[in-house]
Amino acid sequence: MTRALRQITHPGPPALARDHAVACYARPVSLTLRAGLDITQAVKGALAQAGIHAAYLRLDGAMLSALRFVIPAPAPGDGHAAWYSRTYAPAQPVRLSQAGVHAGWRDGARFLHCHGLWNGAAPAMGHVLCPESILAEPCEVTGWAIDGASLHVAHDPETEFSLFQPKPTPIAAAPNAVLATLRPNQDIGQALARVAARHGMQNGRIHGIGSLIGTCFQDGAPLDSYATEILIRDGRLQNGKVALDVASVGFDGVARMGGLCPDVNAVCVTAEVLLVAS
Repeated sequence: MTRALRQITHPGPPALARDHAVACYARPVSLTLRAGLDITQAVKGALAQAGIHAAYLRLDGAMLSALRFVIPAPAPGDGHAAWYSRTYAPAQPVRLSQAGVHAGWRDGARFLHCHGLWNGAAPAMGHVLCPESILAEPCEVTGWAIDGASLHVAHDPETEFSLFQPKPTPIAAAPNAVLATLRPNQDIGQALARVAARHGMQNGRIHGIGSLIGTCFQDGAPLDSYATEILIRDGRLQNGKVALDVASVGFDGVARMGGLCPDVNAVCVTAEVLLVAS
């Protein structure tokens, strides 16, 4: 069955620019997060100790003594196009199988945005509430330190959400990456290909999180919720073409995984993505 690009109506006027993208330098890092701290404080301390201003990290394997999270939910009737569920609080410790977190800033303080998957607690994927989720044991995390750009929370008139946007920062090395956020109602793959082409990038890896208007997979049934949240598990840019393998969760809380169909997966609210040239 042929699928069309779905659209969603946000409360504000569409912004003229359909992405924000800043050239930057990304280098691989490995950090140790302390046990007994919430994720925000643990990441904040590790980044400060390493002298890192901005980063995208993978929290794969982190053991949490407390996990607090939300999943997408229908619009609440106040004009927003979608919303969040109640807060879920599993009674037992949870180990994250995969999780991606952008470390940026809000009102001058460290702020994290994290989507993750886990086993043994339902729903098994969601938007992790980092200030309320506690690390049970020390863990090694990997990712990318970012120089030349950082994400900052700002009010977005189009969606009426407070969203990350990249801003330039001082850079000492030649750029090898792009930190970008994408606007709603455009196919995520096409949008990323345009960002890459504009910055002269033909090949690379793609990391990040975001939301889609449903999720259409190359294999298996689509996720039809009109708001879904995704974690990019494997993203590739090859000869200017984008291929994304994601995990996605919608209103039913069931995680689905696989490669995205091209050209039919529209951004719902935002996508926050780091493209690293190879």
